[in-house]
Amino acid sequence: MLGAAGAGITAALPTAQAYGAQRTYGAHKAYGTGGAGGVPVGTPPVLLTEQASRRLLVLDPRRRVWDPAAEPSVVRWQFSPLGDKRYADLRPEESWLYPCEAKVRVHRRRTYVLTTASFGFVAVVEHPSGRRYWGTAIGPGDDLFNPHSAEILPDGNVAVACSTGARVRLYAASRGPRATRYAEAELKGAHGLHWDDEARALWAVGDDELVSYTVGGTAARPTLARRSAVGLPVGTPGKAPGGHDLFPVAGRRGRLWVTTSAAVFQYETRSGVFVRDFAGHEAISRKSVKAVGDDPRTGQVLTTVPESGLEETWWTTTVSVHRPESDYKLVNGGIYKARWWLPR
Repeated sequence: MLGAAGAGITAALPTAQAYGAQRTYGAHKAYGTGGAGGVPVGTPPVLLTEQASRRLLVLDPRRRVWDPAAEPSVVRWQFSPLGDKRYADLRPEESWLYPCEAKVRVHRRRTYVLTTASFGFVAVVEHPSGRRYWGTAIGPGDDLFNPHSAEILPDGNVAVACSTGARVRLYAASRGPRATRYAEAELKGAHGLHWDDEARALWAVGDDELVSYTVGGTAARPTLARRSAVGLPVGTPGKAPGGHDLFPVAGRRGRLWVTTSAAVFQYETRSGVFVRDFAGHEAISRKSVKAVGDDPRTGQVLTTVPESGLEETWWTTTVSVHRPESDYKLVNGGIYKARWWLPR
C-alpha cells in the first residue's frame, strides 16, 4: 500500500483528555449497555487507522455513523505524532503518511497502541497519555520502506514487518524509546505479525507463506530463527496468495485469523491447517480484506474492505460488522484497518 503523499489533515479535534480518555477500555466492561442503534450490549469501542486525517481513532461503538467534525464526542481517544515533540526525531511530517496498523496491547500492566505508517513511522504509544514507549523511522530511501505491522513481545522488544523490504525486524525496544539494535529475517511481502505466548513464537504472514520464528539471544541482543513455514492457500491463478492481515482469534485459542488477497481463513496452529469452518464465514471471507478480528464477548467480527470512488483505492468509509450483519460509517473517512478495542 503506497501512494502519493496527498492525504490532507481535517480540522483539529479537541485533545483525547477532553473526551475523558483517562479511562482504560477493558475487554470485560459493558459498552453500549442500552443497546442503542441495535448495537449489542457489551460491544467494545473501535480502533481505526484513519488515513484521510492521518490519525488513529478510538470511536464510540454505540453510534452507527461517526462524524467527528460535527459530533466530537464520538471520539474516545485519538493519536497523531504531527506536532508532538516526543516524536519529532521520527520526522512524522514525512514518515507518518498512510497509518496502516493499529493494535492495542497490555505490557507490564500498561496499555499501548502499536502503530506503523507506510512512509516509515513505527511506534509503541502509551494509552491514554500518548507517551512514547519506543519508536523508529524506516525510510524514505531505506530498502525496508513500508513498515506494515508491529508486535510487542513479553520482554518489551518490538517486531516490525516491512513489506517492501521483505524483512521482519526485531528491535531491542526494551532498551529505551530510541533503541536501534535489531535482529532480522527475510520474508517476502511481510505484512502481519503476532506473538503467540503459548507457543513462545513470533508469527508473520507474507506474500506466500505463514512463518513462525523462535526468538533467542537476550533482550539487549535478540535473535530470530525460522521455526516453521506453511504455504498460504492458493488465490488468483498465476499470482501470489497475497497474505495481509494476521490476528489472533479471540474466541478460540490456538487459532489465527489470516487474510489473503482472495479470502479470509483461520489457521489452527497445532494441526497446521487453514480452515473456513468459523461461524459467519460466508459473509466474512471475501476479497481484499485488510483487517479482521472478533470480540469474544459478543461474537461480533469486524472487517474492512476497500470501496471505490475514494481518494485512494485501498480506503473505505465503512467498517463491516458480522454476526449479526451491520456496519459503521465514518463521514469523510479514509479507513484502512479497524480493530475492536480489546487490550490483551
